[in-house]
Amino acid sequence: VMLASLRSLVKDWGSQHEVAWSWLWENVARMIKATMGKPAYQERALARFFNSLDETSMGIWRRDVFARFFALAPAGQDFFKQS
Repeated sequence: VMLASLRSLVKDWGSQHEVAWSWLWENVARMIKATMGKPAYQERALARFFNSLDETSMGIWRRDVFARFFALAPAGQDFFKQS
């Protein structure tokens, strides 16, 4: 579906585009497969990281994450609005 949508958006879609698109998704699939089965390990590492932060550092980290998130995806603010 994504490939068909992309083809309709690119006016001069050609064989090089097709090869590049296939390469991209083959690599994405490879990277996803490489990380499958590792969430438990990653969760433990994140827990150790967060547990090492004091309250002040955690507050700074939280503000930085949300600032970056909203800069990259401004529409995300709609999900965090308070009434």
